Amino acid sequence: MTVEDQQDRLAALLQPPPLGATRFPPGSRYAGIGTDVYDAGGERPIVYLRRRFVPHPQRLATIGWHVVNAGERTDHIAAARLDDPELFWRLCDGNRAVFAEDLVREPGRRLRITAPDGVPGVTP
Repeated sequence: MTVEDQQDRLAALLQPPPLGATRFPPGSRYAGIGTDVYDAGGERPIVYLRRRFVPHPQRLATIGWHVVNAGERTDHIAAARLDDPELFWRLCDGNRAVFAEDLVREPGRRLRITAPDGVPGVTP
């Protein structure tokens, strides 16, 4: 790859995404969440991320269970059970947790492993 190609790729990455689009990767909890603009008549409008509505756990298909061991972290569980440590948020969604660390605070707790919203599977 030439220096010019690298500069072109970098310039493309630094451009803001089109209005309503985001750059979150497909595995992100924010993938598919669009943006909006707040304009209060100031110097410039403010682009912000729209709210993500957490799916009700009953809508999520159960794909397994995990019993928490002392000292475990949700990213380690997600890596082992979902093959991606950044999918820890799916543990939160499936177990009605706001803070991931709450899920692993008590050894012996049984965590529900779920598929993403909209994927059919075994129900609880």
